[in-house]
Amino acid sequence: MTTKPPSLAQPQVITLGCRLNSYESEVMKGHAEKAGLEDAIIVNTCAVTAEAVRSARQTIRRARKDNPDAQIIVTGCAAQINPDEFANMPEVSRVIGNQEKMQAGTWSSPALRHGDTKVLVNDIMSVKETAGHLIDGMEGRARAYVQVQNGCDHRCTFCIIPFGRGNSRSVPAGDVVQMIQRLVDTGHYEVVLTGVDLTSWGGDLPGKPQLGNLVRRVLKLVPDLKQLRISSIDAIEMDDALFEAMADPRMAPFMHLSLQHGDNLILKRMKRRHSREQAIELAQKLRGIRPDIALGADIIAGFPTETETAFENSLKLVDECGLAFLHVFPYSPRPGTPAARMPQLEKAVIKARASRLRAAGAAALHRHLDRHVGQLRSVLVEQEASGRLGDFSQVWLQGFDRLEAGRPVEARIVEHDGQKLIGEPA
Repeated sequence: MTTKPPSLAQPQVITLGCRLNSYESEVMKGHAEKAGLEDAIIVNTCAVTAEAVRSARQTIRRARKDNPDAQIIVTGCAAQINPDEFANMPEVSRVIGNQEKMQAGTWSSPALRHGDTKVLVNDIMSVKETAGHLIDGMEGRARAYVQVQNGCDHRCTFCIIPFGRGNSRSVPAGDVVQMIQRLVDTGHYEVVLTGVDLTSWGGDLPGKPQLGNLVRRVLKLVPDLKQLRISSIDAIEMDDALFEAMADPRMAPFMHLSLQHGDNLILKRMKRRHSREQAIELAQKLRGIRPDIALGADIIAGFPTETETAFENSLKLVDECGLAFLHVFPYSPRPGTPAARMPQLEKAVIKARASRLRAAGAAALHRHLDRHVGQLRSVLVEQEASGRLGDFSQVWLQGFDRLEAGRPVEARIVEHDGQKLIGEPA
């Protein structure tokens, strides 16, 4: 005798991929709950690598196996780029595009619940605006993420994401300020500005303001905001106002840079717009403005035509830029991109180089954490006994009587385990 699995009672969201996807999942969850979509599983996919798409398919099959009676709705970048691939999966009930998923009306529409149309995906390139969506905060009251930009106008040869996100579009500054003020009023300590190509913010708005203008307006018009953080940015697009804003003590001393490689020829073949020299200069300039800053970066290992010498230039870049946090992507060809038509490296070579890059990243993180040991630091409590420094270093807090999420505590850093710091009461 088999037992029917219990009802989900409320929609469940499975998020794959980037932080922006996590933010959008929270918005979708709210829309689905208000629409009364019980027993629905929403899979928010990623398309950044071929492995990400494979993982999405596996996740969908697993969700169906564990919940045979659920409605499985697939959305996100992979679904936007190739909706038929997912619509043809027998486990999938509906496929929804990246624009449609953010609209409340989608989740309450008869087409979603009872319609014969399995695919609700429009042309993402026709989308001209990005609406501001407010959520209560993804990490308690520690921090909230505010999407201020979506899409990308650049066409890096390895990247499929513009075809999942569309062209760059911005949320007006006034709307951003209002959202952040509301988050501060509800007790959030930190706000993170996020987007697909964040430094292109403003290019589609009247007067074409730059990201630095937005950051300075937020700092000025929301004086009670304790800490403002910006997510990953393009290394070549930092404007003067943003450099000036980074000197403000309310700006988190952290920057994640989209570097992708450390060799100039490979950067050209990637159709990146910066050189290794410019990346190093940027890191030095940021460190001059904020000596306490920590830098992270995305780097791809095994890009087509990458020689051993070119790869070693990426390895050297870790030290030359003083990186602390490394996000390593083993290259995988994405159909429809120019890089997929270039001479490919053997998978074993790509895997080995990615491993060497990760080892360099682990050593860099170890050195970064070393500098905090023995120091008094302000730690923003996230949950239970963990939190983060302003430079995003993770801290395990031990020996504290009571910790409140979303509030800072003073801690003496006594040691680290190579991945996180250990803090005790000061």
